[in-house]
Amino acid sequence: MKRRTILLLCLVLGLVSAGLAQEIDPVARAARWKEFNKYNFDKMDFAKVRLTKAKVASLKEDDNADDFALLRGVVFGKHGRIFKERSIQEYLVKQPWYKANPNFSNKMLTAGERANLDFIRLTEAQKHPSIEPGDMRIWKAKLIQDDNLRDYSGAEITILIAEIEAIHGKTFPSEEWLQKYFDDRYWYKANPAYDPSTLTEIERKNIEKLTEEKNKNRKTAISIGDMDNFQNVLLTEDKLAGLTMLDLRILREEFYARHGKKFDKPGIRDYFNWRDWYKPARDQKAIKLNKIEQQNVDLLARYENRLREKLATEPLQDGTLGDMFAEDLKVLRNEVYARHGRIFKDQALQKYFAAQPWYKPNPDFKDDQLNEIEAGNLAKIKEAEESATSKFSEAEG
Repeated sequence: MKRRTILLLCLVLGLVSAGLAQEIDPVARAARWKEFNKYNFDKMDFAKVRLTKAKVASLKEDDNADDFALLRGVVFGKHGRIFKERSIQEYLVKQPWYKANPNFSNKMLTAGERANLDFIRLTEAQKHPSIEPGDMRIWKAKLIQDDNLRDYSGAEITILIAEIEAIHGKTFPSEEWLQKYFDDRYWYKANPAYDPSTLTEIERKNIEKLTEEKNKNRKTAISIGDMDNFQNVLLTEDKLAGLTMLDLRILREEFYARHGKKFDKPGIRDYFNWRDWYKPARDQKAIKLNKIEQQNVDLLARYENRLREKLATEPLQDGTLGDMFAEDLKVLRNEVYARHGRIFKDQALQKYFAAQPWYKPNPDFKDDQLNEIEAGNLAKIKEAEESATSKFSEAEG
């Protein structure tokens, strides 16, 4: 698999543009821009003139997607779009014709411009040495192989997985930041009636491949999707080591999913909808776990509860939270207070904690009564909660 050390360095420095390492030599960059400007794309009316292979033949002399990224920038730049991709935005601000428009919207694009953007973006995708956010449309009928991948950040790999379904119009109501990411893509058209059963076998296998890639560096004995092996076999606690709080929750739900349970919360539902074994049952009232499945669910719940109890006595370890949903992080953050008996003004939170067997209201509790470990864990949870709404802000796709 391709591993680009320079990309990882750029990630640390915050200089990633669609996963491609940035040019840092200003002289070489200026020379490249000057060469690109010779093609006079800025004078082209993309609403009326359709790009063709012949018109961009000069950009295809080397196997490099960067010039196509700039060309994409020109089409958008004529409407004043402000890019998060530094390589594009730094080029645009140097052009005399560019006028930044903070109110830019994809609605400003004409049908002709969208057609040209499709041509540019799909050509750009074909030139990428590895799959990048925004590329998945060219992979609708192609299986992803190991050598098509690189090292991805958690945000990038999550985008790639979601993009396969976003192409079909899937919405992400429980993940505001992910929904905003796709809303900002010119090609995205939300389809509230999207049905995951319309995914092809290749698309399902690509989701599975990317999910495996996301989880491959994690040293756990079991993973989400493995519970078919434990419907008639008892889980043991040693198999739960290394699982995140989110993993434990999803694994519990998987036992129900394998009997066809429908899930109201999109965040949970999304873990199962694309899997070929998941078939929602018509009679939801008839869903019942067998004795062994129930014991396994109870074990997972006890183990998760112990992790939660440790928030008062042990510093949170990296990876314990996993990619928890924003609403679950909010509950977890408030649970630190709830375990001291805090009474919440938020009625939904109060109702939730009042239903927990360990909760005992304490009207005398003050927030400053938290110990140092609890305060540190609160800060980590809050950071993760904030990240859940901002970690995709630098990816353009």
